[in-house]
Amino acid sequence: MRGTQIPSVACARRGISDVHLGTRGANAGALLDFLRDYEFETLYVVGDLIDIWQLRRGRYWPQQHNDVIQKILRKARKGTRVVYIPGNHDEMLAGFFGAYGNITVQRHAIHRLADGRRMLVIHGHELDAVVQNVKWLAFAGDVGYQFLLSLNPLINFVRRRFGLGYWSLSAYAKKRVKDAVSFIGRFEEEVVHYAKKFSVDAVLCGHIHSAAIRQFGAVTYYNCGDWVESCSGLIELEDGIVEMVNYHPFSAALTAAFNRPMGRNQVDVSGR
Repeated sequence: MRGTQIPSVACARRGISDVHLGTRGANAGALLDFLRDYEFETLYVVGDLIDIWQLRRGRYWPQQHNDVIQKILRKARKGTRVVYIPGNHDEMLAGFFGAYGNITVQRHAIHRLADGRRMLVIHGHELDAVVQNVKWLAFAGDVGYQFLLSLNPLINFVRRRFGLGYWSLSAYAKKRVKDAVSFIGRFEEEVVHYAKKFSVDAVLCGHIHSAAIRQFGAVTYYNCGDWVESCSGLIELEDGIVEMVNYHPFSAALTAAFNRPMGRNQVDVSGR
């Protein structure tokens, strides 16, 4: 679903996370639509733009993935401030903290919203006990997730033959597995607890591929989602309001798969 063109004065900043370029599941075309539809002052790339884990297992880099990189670099050359927060799949970039023209690579950021609120920006993997302490299990989980994603095209080919709409096995598994739902809840709470150490009013992250805008006491939790399944991003309007936008090419069917509203301007698309 391609978005409506929004003038630059209406969208000052935006955040994207978990694009996973270098994997067959990355919806680079949808992200390119998103990047073209909005003009903005600052872009937060909140980790896992490039999936180094997958590239180590096998090379996959189509032209559209290169186009995404070129589009971001072109935006930076034209004056957009790009803030890159490395995640766990592109953690090698953590060795390059610093400023490179209009692009800065940093561990985390404190962003001042237009309404005066302070927001912590992190990827979120630093609060994932599996990623930090049992890396082999994190790698194994990633392989399993990629396997489920690889089955989606075949499943939907068969469904189309029977006149059925799009359905995501990996999204369904994430929605229905009780342990996964419990993990998402604990992760959100951990992120909010961590953010309080920075005396902020909000926190923005990615990592778990579960887009959401949720309130935890005095702290607002924002998760960008991903560009593998939800194809979602966050935009800050000129009055400081942060909204979720969805660019999934099968957004209506994906809504049914999650059994939650996932349209433009929705405040909770977590699938919980």
